[in-house]
Amino acid sequence: MNSPSPGCPAELRAALNSPIPSIRTPFTAAGEMDEDGIRAQVDFVIAGDAKFIMLTCGDSLHTILSDEEVARLAKVVVEQAAGRAKVIASDSVWPTPKAVAYAEYCQQIGADLLMLLPPDWGGSTTPETLVEHCNAVGQHMPLMLVTAFFEQSGVFGARPESFRMDVIRALYERVPSMVSIKDDVFGELGSQICNLASDRWAVVSGGWMKNHLAHVPFGVAGYLCGMMSYVPEIPRRYWRAVEAGDLQAAGDIVRDIETPYREHVMSYEGGFNCAMHGLFELYGICSRHIRAPYHTITDEQLEQLKHFLQGQGLL
Repeated sequence: MNSPSPGCPAELRAALNSPIPSIRTPFTAAGEMDEDGIRAQVDFVIAGDAKFIMLTCGDSLHTILSDEEVARLAKVVVEQAAGRAKVIASDSVWPTPKAVAYAEYCQQIGADLLMLLPPDWGGSTTPETLVEHCNAVGQHMPLMLVTAFFEQSGVFGARPESFRMDVIRALYERVPSMVSIKDDVFGELGSQICNLASDRWAVVSGGWMKNHLAHVPFGVAGYLCGMMSYVPEIPRRYWRAVEAGDLQAAGDIVRDIETPYREHVMSYEGGFNCAMHGLFELYGICSRHIRAPYHTITDEQLEQLKHFLQGQGLL
Protein backbone atom coordinates (compact mmCIF):
# COMPACT_ATOMS: atom_id res chain seq x y z
CA MET A 1 0.00 0.00 0.00
CA ASN A 2 1.29 3.45 -0.84
CA SER A 3 1.86 6.00 1.88
CA PRO A 4 -0.66 8.82 2.28
CA SER A 5 -0.02 12.05 0.44
CA PRO A 6 2.52 14.23 2.26
CA GLY A 7 0.21 17.08 1.38
CA CYS A 8 -0.11 19.85 -1.15
CA PRO A 9 3.25 21.61 -1.50
CA ALA A 10 3.19 25.00 0.19
CA GLU A 11 3.87 26.90 -3.02
CA LEU A 12 0.98 25.21 -4.85
CA ARG A 13 -1.40 25.57 -1.90
CA ALA A 14 -0.65 29.28 -1.58
CA ALA A 15 -1.44 29.83 -5.27
CA LEU A 16 -4.57 27.65 -5.13
CA ASN A 17 -5.82 29.67 -2.17
CA SER A 18 -7.22 32.34 -4.51
CA PRO A 19 -9.87 33.04 -7.16
CA ILE A 20 -8.75 30.92 -10.15
CA PRO A 21 -9.72 31.81 -13.74
CA SER A 22 -10.19 29.13 -16.38
CA ILE A 23 -9.24 29.38 -20.03
CA ARG A 24 -12.26 29.24 -22.35
CA THR A 25 -10.78 28.19 -25.68
CA PRO A 26 -11.56 30.86 -28.27
CA PHE A 27 -12.00 30.23 -31.98
CA THR A 28 -11.85 32.22 -35.18
CA ALA A 29 -14.98 32.78 -37.26
CA ALA A 30 -13.74 29.88 -39.43
CA GLY A 31 -13.70 27.55 -36.42
CA GLU A 32 -9.93 27.36 -35.89
CA MET A 33 -8.45 27.49 -32.40
CA ASP A 34 -7.44 31.11 -31.83
CA GLU A 35 -3.97 31.12 -30.28
CA ASP A 36 -3.79 34.91 -30.16
CA GLY A 37 -7.05 34.88 -28.20
CA ILE A 38 -5.66 32.29 -25.79
CA ARG A 39 -2.58 34.42 -25.18
CA ALA A 40 -4.76 37.51 -24.67
CA GLN A 41 -6.79 35.68 -22.02
CA VAL A 42 -3.64 34.62 -20.20
CA ASP A 43 -2.25 38.15 -20.18
CA PHE A 44 -5.58 39.61 -19.04
CA VAL A 45 -6.01 37.29 -16.03
CA ILE A 46 -2.39 37.72 -14.96
CA ALA A 47 -2.85 41.50 -15.10
CA GLY A 48 -5.88 40.89 -12.86
CA ASP A 49 -3.62 39.19 -10.29
CA ALA A 50 -4.39 35.54 -11.04
CA LYS A 51 -2.04 33.21 -9.17
CA PHE A 52 -3.15 30.03 -10.97
CA ILE A 53 -4.69 29.55 -14.43
CA MET A 54 -6.90 26.52 -14.92
CA LEU A 55 -7.58 24.44 -18.01
CA THR A 56 -10.66 22.25 -17.68
CA CYS A 57 -12.27 19.65 -19.90
CA GLY A 58 -15.46 21.73 -19.72
CA ASP A 59 -14.59 25.43 -19.87
CA SER A 60 -11.59 24.85 -22.14
CA LEU A 61 -13.87 22.95 -24.54
CA HIS A 62 -11.88 19.75 -24.80
CA THR A 63 -15.20 18.33 -25.97
CA ILE A 64 -14.72 20.03 -29.36
CA LEU A 65 -10.91 19.89 -29.57
CA SER A 66 -8.76 17.17 -31.06
CA ASP A 67 -6.22 15.50 -28.77
CA GLU A 68 -3.49 17.44 -30.58
CA GLU A 69 -5.33 20.69 -29.90
CA VAL A 70 -5.72 19.83 -26.20
CA ALA A 71 -1.94 19.40 -26.02
CA ARG A 72 -1.28 22.57 -28.01
CA LEU A 73 -3.67 24.58 -25.82
CA ALA A 74 -1.79 23.58 -22.68
CA LYS A 75 1.56 24.44 -24.26
CA VAL A 76 0.38 27.88 -25.40
CA VAL A 77 -0.98 28.70 -21.93
CA VAL A 78 2.21 27.57 -20.17
CA GLU A 79 4.37 29.49 -22.64
CA GLN A 80 2.34 32.68 -22.31
CA ALA A 81 2.16 32.47 -18.52
CA ALA A 82 5.97 32.23 -18.56
CA GLY A 83 6.14 31.67 -14.81
CA ARG A 84 4.03 34.73 -14.01
CA ALA A 85 1.21 32.43 -12.86
CA LYS A 86 1.02 28.70 -12.29
CA VAL A 87 -0.92 26.49 -14.72
CA ILE A 88 -3.30 23.59 -14.14
CA ALA A 89 -3.43 21.36 -17.21
CA SER A 90 -6.35 18.98 -17.72
CA ASP A 91 -6.75 15.60 -19.34
CA SER A 92 -9.83 14.54 -21.29
CA VAL A 93 -11.58 11.35 -20.11
CA TRP A 94 -8.62 9.23 -21.22
CA PRO A 95 -7.64 5.63 -20.36
CA THR A 96 -4.60 5.05 -18.19
CA PRO A 97 -1.90 4.70 -20.90
CA LYS A 98 -3.01 7.86 -22.65
CA ALA A 99 -3.38 9.80 -19.38
CA VAL A 100 0.15 8.72 -18.39
CA ALA A 101 1.56 9.87 -21.74
CA TYR A 102 -0.19 13.22 -21.35
CA ALA A 103 1.18 13.63 -17.82
CA GLU A 104 4.69 13.09 -19.19
CA TYR A 105 3.99 15.76 -21.80
CA CYS A 106 2.64 18.21 -19.20
CA GLN A 107 5.75 17.69 -17.11
CA GLN A 108 7.92 18.42 -20.15
CA ILE A 109 6.15 21.67 -21.06
CA GLY A 110 6.26 22.95 -17.47
CA ALA A 111 2.66 22.71 -16.23
CA ASP A 112 2.41 22.83 -12.43
CA LEU A 113 -0.57 20.56 -11.75
CA LEU A 114 -2.66 18.08 -13.75
CA MET A 115 -6.43 17.81 -13.29
CA LEU A 116 -7.73 14.30 -13.91
CA LEU A 117 -11.16 13.44 -15.28
CA PRO A 118 -10.98 9.64 -15.66
CA PRO A 119 -13.56 7.81 -17.78
CA ASP A 120 -16.48 6.15 -15.97
CA TRP A 121 -19.13 5.28 -18.55
CA GLY A 122 -21.67 2.87 -17.05
CA GLY A 123 -20.04 3.03 -13.62
CA SER A 124 -17.10 1.00 -14.93
CA THR A 125 -14.43 2.04 -12.43
CA THR A 126 -13.84 0.93 -8.85
CA PRO A 127 -11.91 2.63 -6.05
CA GLU A 128 -9.08 0.17 -6.68
CA THR A 129 -8.84 0.82 -10.43
CA LEU A 130 -8.90 4.57 -9.79
CA VAL A 131 -6.07 4.30 -7.25
CA GLU A 132 -4.05 2.39 -9.84
CA HIS A 133 -4.89 4.93 -12.56
CA CYS A 134 -3.95 7.93 -10.42
CA ASN A 135 -0.76 6.35 -9.12
CA ALA A 136 0.36 5.61 -12.68
CA VAL A 137 -0.36 9.16 -13.87
CA GLY A 138 1.06 10.67 -10.68
CA GLN A 139 4.51 9.30 -11.39
CA HIS A 140 4.95 12.38 -13.57
CA MET A 141 2.82 15.22 -12.15
CA PRO A 142 1.13 16.36 -8.94
CA LEU A 143 -2.57 15.69 -9.39
CA MET A 144 -5.98 17.27 -8.85
CA LEU A 145 -9.17 15.19 -9.17
CA VAL A 146 -12.37 16.85 -10.38
CA THR A 147 -15.60 15.55 -8.86
CA ALA A 148 -17.41 15.97 -12.18
CA PHE A 149 -16.00 12.46 -12.57
CA PHE A 150 -18.88 11.17 -10.46
CA GLU A 151 -21.53 12.63 -12.78
CA GLN A 152 -20.60 10.99 -16.09
CA SER A 153 -22.11 7.50 -15.98
CA GLY A 154 -24.65 8.56 -18.59
CA VAL A 155 -28.03 6.83 -18.59
CA PHE A 156 -26.88 4.88 -15.55
CA GLY A 157 -27.05 8.00 -13.40
CA ALA A 158 -24.61 9.76 -11.09
CA ARG A 159 -22.52 7.73 -8.70
CA PRO A 160 -24.02 7.36 -5.18
CA GLU A 161 -22.59 9.27 -2.27
CA SER A 162 -21.11 6.14 -0.70
CA PHE A 163 -19.04 5.42 -3.82
CA ARG A 164 -17.90 9.02 -4.05
CA MET A 165 -16.51 9.08 -0.54
CA ASP A 166 -15.00 5.59 -0.91
CA VAL A 167 -13.06 6.85 -3.93
CA ILE A 168 -11.98 10.11 -2.31
CA ARG A 169 -10.89 8.30 0.84
CA ALA A 170 -8.92 5.73 -1.18
CA LEU A 171 -7.14 8.45 -3.17
CA TYR A 172 -6.47 10.46 -0.01
CA GLU A 173 -4.95 7.44 1.72
CA ARG A 174 -3.15 5.74 -1.16
CA VAL A 175 -2.14 8.23 -3.87
CA PRO A 176 0.80 10.33 -2.68
CA SER A 177 0.78 12.52 -5.81
CA MET A 178 -2.85 13.59 -5.29
CA VAL A 179 -2.59 17.03 -3.70
CA SER A 180 -5.84 18.78 -4.63
CA ILE A 181 -9.46 18.23 -5.58
CA LYS A 182 -11.89 20.46 -7.46
CA ASP A 183 -15.48 20.02 -6.32
CA ASP A 184 -18.10 20.43 -9.05
CA VAL A 185 -20.86 18.54 -7.18
CA PHE A 186 -21.25 20.98 -4.25
CA GLY A 187 -23.60 20.63 -1.32
CA GLU A 188 -22.91 18.01 1.34
CA LEU A 189 -20.16 16.34 -0.69
CA GLY A 190 -18.11 19.53 -0.63
CA SER A 191 -18.21 19.78 3.16
CA GLN A 192 -17.41 16.06 3.50
CA ILE A 193 -14.38 16.45 1.24
CA CYS A 194 -13.17 19.45 3.23
CA ASN A 195 -13.63 17.63 6.53
CA LEU A 196 -11.70 14.59 5.28
CA ALA A 197 -8.97 16.07 3.15
CA SER A 198 -8.37 19.80 3.63
CA ASP A 199 -5.51 19.14 6.03
CA ARG A 200 -3.41 17.65 3.19
CA TRP A 201 -5.22 18.54 -0.04
CA ALA A 202 -6.05 21.98 -1.36
CA VAL A 203 -9.83 21.73 -1.83
CA VAL A 204 -10.93 24.02 -4.65
CA SER A 205 -14.58 24.88 -5.16
CA GLY A 206 -15.94 24.92 -8.69
CA GLY A 207 -18.00 27.53 -10.43
CA TRP A 208 -19.04 30.49 -8.36
CA MET A 209 -18.41 32.50 -5.21
CA LYS A 210 -21.62 31.16 -3.67
CA ASN A 211 -20.29 27.60 -3.80
CA HIS A 212 -17.01 28.68 -2.28
CA LEU A 213 -18.61 30.76 0.47
CA ALA A 214 -20.73 27.80 1.61
CA HIS A 215 -17.56 25.82 2.36
CA VAL A 216 -15.36 28.51 3.89
CA PRO A 217 -16.19 27.23 7.42
CA PHE A 218 -15.03 23.74 6.39
CA GLY A 219 -11.55 24.70 5.18
CA VAL A 220 -11.97 25.19 1.43
CA ALA A 221 -9.02 26.85 -0.31
CA GLY A 222 -9.71 28.78 -3.53
CA TYR A 223 -12.35 28.51 -6.21
CA LEU A 224 -12.80 28.48 -9.96
CA CYS A 225 -13.89 32.03 -10.73
CA GLY A 226 -15.52 32.99 -14.02
CA MET A 227 -15.53 36.69 -13.19
CA MET A 228 -11.73 36.73 -12.93
CA SER A 229 -11.67 36.47 -16.72
CA TYR A 230 -13.60 39.72 -17.23
CA VAL A 231 -14.02 41.89 -14.11
CA PRO A 232 -11.28 40.78 -11.67
CA GLU A 233 -11.90 43.67 -9.29
CA ILE A 234 -15.15 41.97 -8.14
CA PRO A 235 -13.58 38.63 -7.08
CA ARG A 236 -10.62 40.49 -5.58
CA ARG A 237 -13.06 42.43 -3.40
CA TYR A 238 -14.82 39.19 -2.45
CA TRP A 239 -11.50 37.54 -1.62
CA ARG A 240 -10.40 40.40 0.60
CA ALA A 241 -13.66 40.06 2.55
CA VAL A 242 -13.15 36.31 2.99
CA GLU A 243 -9.55 36.77 4.11
CA ALA A 244 -10.68 39.39 6.61
CA GLY A 245 -13.31 37.01 7.99
CA ASP A 246 -16.08 39.39 6.92
CA LEU A 247 -18.46 36.77 5.54
CA GLN A 248 -21.34 39.26 5.59
CA ALA A 249 -19.51 41.50 3.13
CA ALA A 250 -18.58 38.47 1.02
CA GLY A 251 -22.22 37.37 1.05
CA ASP A 252 -23.36 40.83 -0.01
CA ILE A 253 -21.17 40.56 -3.12
CA VAL A 254 -22.64 37.15 -3.90
CA ARG A 255 -26.20 38.43 -3.47
CA ASP A 256 -25.92 41.83 -5.13
CA ILE A 257 -23.43 41.19 -7.94
CA GLU A 258 -22.76 37.52 -8.62
CA THR A 259 -26.31 36.20 -8.34
CA PRO A 260 -27.92 38.49 -10.95
CA TYR A 261 -24.83 38.09 -13.14
CA ARG A 262 -25.00 34.28 -12.89
CA GLU A 263 -28.73 34.14 -13.51
CA HIS A 264 -28.42 36.35 -16.57
CA VAL A 265 -25.58 34.51 -18.29
CA MET A 266 -27.34 31.20 -17.62
CA SER A 267 -30.48 32.39 -19.42
CA TYR A 268 -29.25 32.38 -23.03
CA GLU A 269 -30.19 29.93 -25.74
CA GLY A 270 -26.98 28.02 -26.26
CA GLY A 271 -26.34 28.06 -22.52
CA PHE A 272 -23.97 30.05 -20.37
CA ASN A 273 -21.03 28.92 -22.53
CA CYS A 274 -22.03 31.15 -25.44
CA ALA A 275 -22.62 34.08 -23.07
CA MET A 276 -19.23 33.65 -21.42
CA HIS A 277 -17.57 33.74 -24.85
CA GLY A 278 -19.63 36.80 -25.71
CA LEU A 279 -18.18 38.52 -22.66
CA PHE A 280 -14.70 38.18 -24.14
CA GLU A 281 -15.77 40.26 -27.12
CA LEU A 282 -17.52 42.88 -25.00
CA TYR A 283 -14.47 43.30 -22.80
CA GLY A 284 -12.15 43.46 -25.82
CA ILE A 285 -10.14 40.34 -24.96
CA CYS A 286 -10.84 38.04 -27.91
CA SER A 287 -13.69 37.05 -30.23
CA ARG A 288 -16.97 35.42 -29.28
CA HIS A 289 -16.77 32.54 -31.77
CA ILE A 290 -17.19 28.89 -30.77
CA ARG A 291 -16.66 25.87 -32.99
CA ALA A 292 -19.79 24.15 -34.35
CA PRO A 293 -22.00 22.51 -33.33
CA TYR A 294 -21.80 24.74 -30.27
CA HIS A 295 -23.78 27.96 -30.52
CA THR A 296 -21.99 31.28 -30.95
CA ILE A 297 -23.83 34.20 -29.37
CA THR A 298 -25.72 36.27 -31.96
CA ASP A 299 -25.51 40.03 -32.47
CA GLU A 300 -28.93 40.42 -30.85
CA GLN A 301 -27.94 38.31 -27.85
CA LEU A 302 -24.65 40.17 -27.54
CA GLU A 303 -26.49 43.49 -27.42
CA GLN A 304 -28.75 42.10 -24.70
CA LEU A 305 -25.70 40.99 -22.73
CA LYS A 306 -24.06 44.40 -23.15
CA HIS A 307 -27.20 46.17 -21.93
CA PHE A 308 -27.33 43.95 -18.83
CA LEU A 309 -23.67 44.56 -17.94
CA GLN A 310 -24.04 48.31 -18.36
CA GLY A 311 -27.12 48.29 -16.14
CA GLN A 312 -25.13 46.47 -13.45
CA GLY A 313 -22.17 48.83 -13.73
CA LEU A 314 -19.93 46.02 -14.96
CA LEU A 315 -19.14 47.46 -18.41
